[in-house]
Amino acid sequence: MTAFKSGDPTTLNRLYGRSSGHKLRQGQQELIDRLLPEVAVPTEGEITSRRLFGDDRPLHFEIGFGSGEHLAYRADLLPEHGFVGCEPFLNGVATALTHVRDGALRNVRLHMNDALEVLRRVPDGSLLMIYLLHPDPWPKARHSKRRMVNDGPVGLFADKLKPGGELRIATDHPVYLEWTLTVMQRHTERFEWLAEKPGDFLDPPSGWIETRYGAKSRREGRRPYYLRYRRT
Repeated sequence: MTAFKSGDPTTLNRLYGRSSGHKLRQGQQELIDRLLPEVAVPTEGEITSRRLFGDDRPLHFEIGFGSGEHLAYRADLLPEHGFVGCEPFLNGVATALTHVRDGALRNVRLHMNDALEVLRRVPDGSLLMIYLLHPDPWPKARHSKRRMVNDGPVGLFADKLKPGGELRIATDHPVYLEWTLTVMQRHTERFEWLAEKPGDFLDPPSGWIETRYGAKSRREGRRPYYLRYRRT
């Protein structure tokens, strides 16, 4: 998860947390070595649908895709759309590549590093949807600047989404839920919260698949919350 320099909430400082866990199996390492270069987001220059996929298809962006279940499901559901997923965790990228291979998903591009660096290279008003599912809550108050939902990133999300585009956030952490609602309330000129009744943020939105983390959360007795915001 990302953190920001003190006093400048729009400037990326460095990534916090692990970049890898257990050693990759041989098959996973082969996917990293062979498939990842084929589907990797370019390291420089503008990021557009035409550059990535050769046409002007709708573009989706997922920040911290974990093991890639949601990203792969959405890409399979919407084969005429393009999907960009960013995840710094090596093991998660390896698992996501398995989904890409097994599903023959030609509409997915992956970046194994910081999502905001890539997002800054997307032209303003280009994205149909941004997904931020179960980000690290950094629950201690002194770590609040490390949370992805902060004024700087939220402003960037608004810049990159099309009018009518959607930001989806999921969390099972009460501190992060309250924090997100507070931060997003400061951006009501650019985002409309799509909730009219409690069930609108207690039930998953359409086209949703429960991730491995989401299932674990339910088993351990935590309730996921689903927040949807439309770019006005």
